[in-house]
Amino acid sequence: MNRLLSISLLGATLLFFCGSTRAEWHRFRGPDGNGYISGSKELPPELGENTLAWKAPLPGRGLGSPIVIGDRVIVSAASGPHQDKLQILCFSNQDGSELWRRSFWATGRTMCHKKTCVAAPTPTTDGKHIYALWSSNDLISVDLEGNLRWMRGLTLDYPNASNSLGMSSSPLIAGNTLVAQIENDSESFAAGFDLDSGANKWKIARPKMANWTSPVTMKFGGQTIVALQSGKGVMGVAPSTGSELWNFSKGASTIPSGAAAGDTLIVPSRGLTAFRPNAKGGEPVSLWNQKTQKPATASPLVTGDRFYFVNSAGVLTAADRKTGDRLWRIRLKGPFSGSPVACQNGHLYLFNEEGLGQVVRLSGDEGEVVSEFELRETILATPSIAQDSLYIRSDQTLWKFAKKGN
Repeated sequence: MNRLLSISLLGATLLFFCGSTRAEWHRFRGPDGNGYISGSKELPPELGENTLAWKAPLPGRGLGSPIVIGDRVIVSAASGPHQDKLQILCFSNQDGSELWRRSFWATGRTMCHKKTCVAAPTPTTDGKHIYALWSSNDLISVDLEGNLRWMRGLTLDYPNASNSLGMSSSPLIAGNTLVAQIENDSESFAAGFDLDSGANKWKIARPKMANWTSPVTMKFGGQTIVALQSGKGVMGVAPSTGSELWNFSKGASTIPSGAAAGDTLIVPSRGLTAFRPNAKGGEPVSLWNQKTQKPATASPLVTGDRFYFVNSAGVLTAADRKTGDRLWRIRLKGPFSGSPVACQNGHLYLFNEEGLGQVVRLSGDEGEVVSEFELRETILATPSIAQDSLYIRSDQTLWKFAKKGN
């Protein structure tokens, strides 16, 4: 039987995982890694003082998104002159009070470009434990009270795995495996780690080039596949073993990541390209390619039968997911580093690098900016949505927006 259709023992675990954490924002770009979360219909379309639920100070820099676990909001940070003090912070979802923080010293390199930082990756969770990765290649797991479960200084095992600009790929959980891309121009690899011990379950070599994309999950044949994107293309692997299932070899971006919708992956490749896996394995089946549609830093957002992306000029484009054809576009106030997010309230949320939050109504024939709010801090992170609330962080502050009383 083809390996693509025989990832057998993972299904029940994945169904349990998705069912138990579906309502939460538990990784970079949400439950499905495409910027969209079902529910949160009561999230207000207005950003402003009237919808600012709380804000909390942060002790260090960070580009990773907040993750939400019930009544807790988690962020990572890095502080100190060399950003070598690594931190995981937990805040009350109700009032923004700090519940706990845990600090660790980096064991790997902390050099990075001045625009990014050591706490660039977004943490992830299985609903019971927290897993965080930093640019120093320190991988740490704590429980929901902040107690250390395990720590891996990956640089100690793989001393050449780094680049001079910093690492920013965010890990994800697929079944009972934590998957991370540690890709660079020297000792480049992706690996699956045991959730309970942090030990390697598998490790595969990856193209030797700097790469800042994050793994994404997609469905095919009733199974979950992890898609690993790099400048060479996209490879689909079985999350439990790392075995290759298919390989899209036509190249892809090394900054914005792809976005999945069911069995289809939309990838920044030669503009934008959509494909689905081939049931026989090998090269995936290309569905369409739009060479003029070029995301910049922000990853595309997929909602229903449409997808959205922002180019280097700050133009937001809506397109048909099945054909890639453009439906409309509007110019926003950029520049942008973070990616857009959306929920079932029919609006898209995005913050530019100067801290201006912009809300776009997606219903109707054309998109329309319906709200703007200036936070007056540099924001390079992607927002998060959960429980009818929106969360965004800068280097100094974590904010929550919601209806009063939520």
